Amino acid sequence: MKIIYKDGSVAECPKEEELEVIRHTASHIMAQAIKRLFPHADFGYGPATEKGFYYDVDLGDTKLTDEDLLKIEAEMKKIVKENLPVKPFILSREDAINLMTERNAKYKVEHIGDLPEDAEISFYQQGEYIDMCTGPHLCYTKALKAFKITQQSGAYWKNDKDNKMLTRINGIAFRTQEELDEYLKLMEEAERRDHRKIGKEMELFMLCDEGPGFPFFLPNGMRLKNALIEYWRDLHLKDDYVEISTPLIMNRHLWETSGHWDHYKDNMYSTKIDDEDFCIKPMNCPGSVLVYRSKPRSYRELPLKLAELGLVHRHELKGALHGLFRVRCFTQDDGHIFMAKEQTTDVIVSIVELINKVYAKFGFEYFVELSTRPEDSMGSDEDWETATNGLKVALEKMGLDYVVNEGDGAFYGPKLDFHVKDSIGRTWQCGTIQLDFQMPLNFGLEYTAEDGTKKTPIMIHRVCFGSIERFIGVLTEHFAGKFPTWLAPMQVKVLTLPGLDETYAKNIFEKLQDNGIRVELDNRNEKIGYKVREARQVNKVPYMLIIGKKEIEEGTVSVRDRDTDQTTTMPFDEFLEKIKAEIESRD
Repeated sequence: MKIIYKDGSVAECPKEEELEVIRHTASHIMAQAIKRLFPHADFGYGPATEKGFYYDVDLGDTKLTDEDLLKIEAEMKKIVKENLPVKPFILSREDAINLMTERNAKYKVEHIGDLPEDAEISFYQQGEYIDMCTGPHLCYTKALKAFKITQQSGAYWKNDKDNKMLTRINGIAFRTQEELDEYLKLMEEAERRDHRKIGKEMELFMLCDEGPGFPFFLPNGMRLKNALIEYWRDLHLKDDYVEISTPLIMNRHLWETSGHWDHYKDNMYSTKIDDEDFCIKPMNCPGSVLVYRSKPRSYRELPLKLAELGLVHRHELKGALHGLFRVRCFTQDDGHIFMAKEQTTDVIVSIVELINKVYAKFGFEYFVELSTRPEDSMGSDEDWETATNGLKVALEKMGLDYVVNEGDGAFYGPKLDFHVKDSIGRTWQCGTIQLDFQMPLNFGLEYTAEDGTKKTPIMIHRVCFGSIERFIGVLTEHFAGKFPTWLAPMQVKVLTLPGLDETYAKNIFEKLQDNGIRVELDNRNEKIGYKVREARQVNKVPYMLIIGKKEIEEGTVSVRDRDTDQTTTMPFDEFLEKIKAEIESRD
């Protein structure tokens, strides 16, 4: 595949860069199509992404419809068919501003103003369309083989809520039509698994205008959430964590000391109490620090593992909110470990083992990403180097492969991020381990060492699920709502045939309840086929117990298995022992 660089040179595209070049070119072709259909359009940014490409465009008062998106796609196909050559050229800053001004491209002019004074500005032209870009690009529009416009949304110019909201038009592009077809098939499956759709059908959670970004968990959702939390507590108890709970609101001074006020305040909610600034916590860590500092500590207590299921609040832009995946309040399954420097490797290894145990339970594969020091950070170069090397040593000791994500660490320390792969191949960032030298120093934390001297502990921040709400969203899509029995909101439904004495069915229902099984009795005067379909397809209940005349006479139950759709008749006590063992093992 030939590509053209901004200096006009043509070369074979490196294999690993093919998709980026294809998608970047697709964004320009889409912009050209938009400009042909909507001459007043003014363009912001239009990059390639890991998931495709987009262009942010100011369309004035024009509101795009689904039909408009189809028209844009059709116009893109015309441009591809025209086989326009893609030609680069470079201008001085002054000439670039003049060109973009002549073309009424005010966002491009503003973007040029953000570049260095002596910068040469590169452009690419195809037909009548000219775009400011560093490239490279495909040499001809006909080289774009497979693409599709997928959706539109809103996006603030420069991602700043004080700027104008632009229309973001998204698309996807691949090397071949076969790759595109495979992707579209995956997207159809993803849509079928959408946690918002399944969450509504199964009555797990709701979102409403009175609390945008603040999810409401319904009874079924709470059963699921509590089962997940119970599993979390069992794991942490066995791993020597002690659970704490810290306040939701604490004063500004705390957040100034922790560094959040300087580095994170735009994402924090604040209020005034007794004429003093207070903040609703966006993170749990400062509360754990205060617990550590509440009394003198000895080396004998280290590592001290504090666990907290803390509700945190973060200000997210309204346009970024998405089901349970992006919310404004969520429960973080935090662990904060305070330790001596020489314990670092062993503690990190133990955390990775815990996280691995959690992901294996749900059938997740994962990969690890090491995120290094960001530009907006605090602490010395020496501390950052020591912390980053500490994470590397632990990974190498375990033989875990990892990729480096430069500059994406927390402001107080480097981190390991765990990206899980779900049942249809998508990845989600969930767990994280962050090594922190700074906060213990900021708060003056100490412990008495074995030789009687005072030393500063090192702090680790870590989560397994990340956000419990988001993890529930991931699990919902991973299992397509068919949760394993131990996690299912409703584990058994007792279904009666109409017109029969219900005493036997009610007795079974009560015995299941007494044994801690989440069970529901469906004794409505409906056909049994309807009840089974509703329980299996809508409620996604693992087991349905069908009670008819024969079952009453023989003291049995007919067990319909959700996953196999097979029915087996057995004594009730046999079924009870079977499901109890399945739930207890969390199989």
